[in-house]
Amino acid sequence: MNNYETVFILTPVLSDAQMKEAVEKIKGILTSADAEIVNEENWGLRKLAYPINKKSTGFYQLIEFKATPNVIDILETQFRRDERVIRFLTFRQDKFAAEYAVKRRSLKSSGKEGKEAKKETKAKEHKPEETTN
Repeated sequence: MNNYETVFILTPVLSDAQMKEAVEKIKGILTSADAEIVNEENWGLRKLAYPINKKSTGFYQLIEFKATPNVIDILETQFRRDERVIRFLTFRQDKFAAEYAVKRRSLKSSGKEGKEAKKETKAKEHKPEETTN
């Protein structure tokens, strides 16, 4: 099994529920083809570098997964058939890219923990002290 990463852009006219449904459909295609989803990131609504189908923004989504090469054909066929997907890119990660992805995920998760700890510390620091008169 190879490590793959796919990024796709969904049309910006979708509601949150429709966007989540589209992502779940893609994840369902992967899991039904015996792919193992390693990581999923929602990058949110972002501005496109150039207009695509008269749209200047789109919902970006990243999915990292492990699969056999035949899964990619199935996945990309579904991307082409789905009207909600305006662009997609799937590539196989070499060993260095896979190692970097693991580091990035661990830094991201520890970064969240670090930010939460900083918020708690700041909350304690800014706690109003009782004054005696």
